[in-house]
Amino acid sequence: MLRSYAITDIGRKRKLNQDFIYLSDTPIGNLPNVFIVADGMGGHNAGDYASRYAVETVVEEIGSSFEKSPVKILGRAIEKANAMIRKRAREEAAYNGMGTTIVVATCIGRYLEVANVGDSRLYVVGDRIEQITEDHSLVEEMVRMGGIDKASARNHPDKNIITRAIGARDYIEADFFDLELQTGDIVLLCSDGLTNMVDDETIRQILTSDKSLEDRVEELVRTANQNGGKDNISAIVIEPLADEVEND
Repeated sequence: MLRSYAITDIGRKRKLNQDFIYLSDTPIGNLPNVFIVADGMGGHNAGDYASRYAVETVVEEIGSSFEKSPVKILGRAIEKANAMIRKRAREEAAYNGMGTTIVVATCIGRYLEVANVGDSRLYVVGDRIEQITEDHSLVEEMVRMGGIDKASARNHPDKNIITRAIGARDYIEADFFDLELQTGDIVLLCSDGLTNMVDDETIRQILTSDKSLEDRVEELVRTANQNGGKDNISAIVIEPLADEVEND
């Protein structure tokens, strides 16, 4: 049986939480479960509005979709969220220029289906930690082109400049990933407020400890805050095959 737990936290420096998270262990439309992290951007309260509105639109679209393919369901839901945010930004000056990242996942048996736009991430954690999504960011493009290495990218001054976001353009292109999970794998969806404050190996050590699921997620957030808490921190942790581990 799948288990999950999530936290979103304002962090230590921000006055507003522009992250928005959603999780359902039970079916939404034709998907057996849905997990979402969105990290909004925009002045005043536009960022928190963008992330919440995007997630609510995606959930609504998933729930009403007649499609069977997870890629089609997620892709069309993200396209609708983009269109709705663009429309809202045109209608109200306060929301002009707002946008949000999004990472969405669903576990179908042993298989994980993922869609993302922006630099909120999904990892699979076991004996090692592997980032499944690719950041849509200026610095990540520099890494892919061989301009800088991963270590330099971590503290690069332009690391927060993203190249793709919901609401940024009329046309949105999400990336899709699918993979087979192994017994014991842990799935993490998170905003960059976690990954900018806590390195990958520390995340892996926390998530593979013997503590309860709730305690491990709370420790991720606490560690990010102890390391500076410079941004909002959101984490959803899923144990898709939890019962198999217990039965072994």
